Amino acid sequence: MTPVEALQAALAGEHAAVYSYGAIGARTSASAEHALYAAMLAAFRAHRKRRDQLTVMVQGHGETPVAAEVDYEVTTALGTPAELSNAALQVERRIARTFNQLVESTAGAERRWALVALDDAAVRQVEFRGTPEMFPGTT
Repeated sequence: MTPVEALQAALAGEHAAVYSYGAIGARTSASAEHALYAAMLAAFRAHRKRRDQLTVMVQGHGETPVAAEVDYEVTTALGTPAELSNAALQVERRIARTFNQLVESTAGAERRWALVALDDAAVRQVEFRGTPEMFPGTT
């Protein structure tokens, strides 16, 4: 995979993450589950920022950034706080795989950026009840 293809894949993943956190966060109660709500909001903001950064990075290569899909499927139940945490965990696992691919395909400043993003996704996995992994984003 070329660096630009990996950047485009990461951008597509961030489009999906932003959408997913919008859907998941909309079902999270700020008053009943304040900590979960705060974690969801922080994740939404972080992914939105990364999406915007990736857009600039792709444009820096002289390419047109991949557009967001019209709709994304959120495949898990979203009724209880545990289900909401699980849905967020799945988003972070998917984006970690994408960032791992970006680390493999880039060098220099782009690789350093991807490593920070991968680390952030790994930390969020733990925040959403995941278990620490030796090499996040790998199978």
